Amino acid sequence: MDIKPRIKGFICTTAHPEGCRRRVEEDAAVSAAERKPAGGPKRVLVIGASAGYGLACRVTAAFAYGAETLGLSLEREEGKGRTASAGWYNNAAFAALAGDAGLRCETINGDAFDPAVRAAAIERCRAFFTGGQADLVVYSLAAPRRADPVTGESWSSVIKPVGAPFTGKNIDIWTGAFSEVTLHPASDAEIAATVKVMGGEDWLTWIKALQTAGALANGCRTVAFSYIGPEQTHAIYKDGTIGKAKEDLERRAEQINALLSPMGGQAYVSVNKALVTQASAAIPVVPLYISLLYRVMKDAGLHEDCQAQAQRLFARLYPASGAVETDENGRLRLDDWEMRPDIQAEAARRWGIVNADNVAELADLEGYRADFLRLFGFGPEDWGR
Repeated sequence: MDIKPRIKGFICTTAHPEGCRRRVEEDAAVSAAERKPAGGPKRVLVIGASAGYGLACRVTAAFAYGAETLGLSLEREEGKGRTASAGWYNNAAFAALAGDAGLRCETINGDAFDPAVRAAAIERCRAFFTGGQADLVVYSLAAPRRADPVTGESWSSVIKPVGAPFTGKNIDIWTGAFSEVTLHPASDAEIAATVKVMGGEDWLTWIKALQTAGALANGCRTVAFSYIGPEQTHAIYKDGTIGKAKEDLERRAEQINALLSPMGGQAYVSVNKALVTQASAAIPVVPLYISLLYRVMKDAGLHEDCQAQAQRLFARLYPASGAVETDENGRLRLDDWEMRPDIQAEAARRWGIVNADNVAELADLEGYRADFLRLFGFGPEDWGR
């Protein structure tokens, strides 16, 4: 059938299998070109493996380091009159490419928050990995909702400021139209629910369960992802409900370190660059900042996509020197190029003057749109507006 993107706000409800295959194939080629002859992880569990940083890390682990990979994600297969989700096609493409390259991989389709799925996945770790243990666990969930299958209780994350209302300029990335958005502060219950969904509790639960089952190798490392960003987005991100969840993520990393340190392991929070993902597209104000940042970083020759960030992340996690470089809070800073003073000064200057008349000159709207469409296997030629 003729598949076209059906975009509703920040969501695309269709995906193209061939486009997803090409995208994974391109990323695998980039990764394979930087193949590491030694060092690095060899048995990698990726929780949230079908898109974004999770998929990029899985591609890097397999094609740059030759690792066995076990991926877990919750994706929708094809149905009558509808396509599968992009993640479903991404997983299929990865499996085919890894198989052709002689790389061992398996993918589990299930809800990572579900204790039964977690137990089955850990059992599979013990059976699938050589030696029955993972030496790297990548935690990359970006779910908007979490449910307890036993009690029936559920929590939904919200994107809101904390303590005071926030008003900022926003853009319709498809039309270029500007508007002013006002968000009211989150309630205590909304903050708690967002932390429950997007914080580090589930990461900690996974590591505890893996360790108890003997599914973690000595020296195992684990990484989860965060973002800080510039002052312009702090009210809606760093100081908002999402920021509260990321603070919880860092607290849980400390608890995980206490578990792993006796076996020589380590937990890291990787603070990454602002990129077009399904999650970031949903946050008001952020798409405008990203489109400005893209133009500034591309002009400076510093732009990276998810795959390039994952390659650099693994180089930081497994440096030739053996010493992992972190900031004063123990975080990996993959946002270092974005937060360079010259980059931020120029992005801030453009933020202060951007409007509907000059946005095409100051921002990279086409680059943003292309990256968004690429998430779902489409190209710029598929956008018919």
